[in-house]
Amino acid sequence: MNDTIQSVIRSNAAITAIGTYVPERILTNADLEKLVDTNDEWIVQRTGIQERHIAADHQFTSHLCFAAVQNMIERYNVEVNDIDYILVATSTPDAVFPSVASQVQAHFGIENCGAADLQAACAGFAAAIQLANGLLLSGAYRKVLVIGAETLSKITDYSDRSTCILFGDGAGAFLMESSDDGSGDVVSMYSITDGARGHQLYRSSLASAIGDHAIHANGLIVQNGREVYRWAVSHVAAGVKQLMTRSNLSAADIDWFIPHSANMRIIEALCERTGFTLDQTLSSIQRFGNTSAASIPLAIDEAVKAGTLKQDQLMLLYGFGGGLTQAGIIIRWSL
Repeated sequence: MNDTIQSVIRSNAAITAIGTYVPERILTNADLEKLVDTNDEWIVQRTGIQERHIAADHQFTSHLCFAAVQNMIERYNVEVNDIDYILVATSTPDAVFPSVASQVQAHFGIENCGAADLQAACAGFAAAIQLANGLLLSGAYRKVLVIGAETLSKITDYSDRSTCILFGDGAGAFLMESSDDGSGDVVSMYSITDGARGHQLYRSSLASAIGDHAIHANGLIVQNGREVYRWAVSHVAAGVKQLMTRSNLSAADIDWFIPHSANMRIIEALCERTGFTLDQTLSSIQRFGNTSAASIPLAIDEAVKAGTLKQDQLMLLYGFGGGLTQAGIIIRWSL
């Protein structure tokens, strides 16, 4: 790693705590063999997933958020009653409104706190960190809670073998605070969206079309896997390269590459096209499946718990998914 690397954007945001949670119930590949025409070998070969965690009937995204924040509090002995703003990245809110963020505020009794949900699908957590950095940099806020959480099992079509093997549930939280010395952990950021391809990956709601494209109004996830894969390995790889170019960095300068854990084959293809090795890549795909906005914090926390993520190491977080939207951020880990 190049220790002389300086931030190429303004930032005074420091990550001061992390917490995660996954539901107790585990859905294995063997379990899925009983639901659809599939098998463990086929799933692992095509996705790298062995199991995923599934929320109970009475558990919703807000409950997973509560548990992830509580985990953060207990591990780092931090206070949350003085948080200024809560951002929850999710595509599976309990309700359209009130927001999940407002339910987190109510659960922990945080006063004088703003709250909003962010819907950027699998790019949501990285996008939320970008927004939190801006809130802190404005000087109007000093403490922002960022959560990525999903209960994708509740919107998964378990008769569709191409999608039901992918998705799991989970939540991850970062506490971000203004640093006293004015320095920040955020080194660089990048975002781009290709809305013309939005019909390739969606969950329907009120409309029966996305642009000029008719969609299935069943309220469940619909994905054109072949087209999303092609987009990811070409356009997302280009986005990762653009983020590094803007930062005057190469893959050799980055300690950890943490892409959204969509599919292990996509991760492998991204590594091949961007110069990262699998040994410097963190993923949550094997144990948790595709958890959308929760996949990046889950992967980071696995490395924190294993002791492989060290202070002052550089991480490149890169989310991508429905929109089709990309959000990347380079962070110097300070915990």
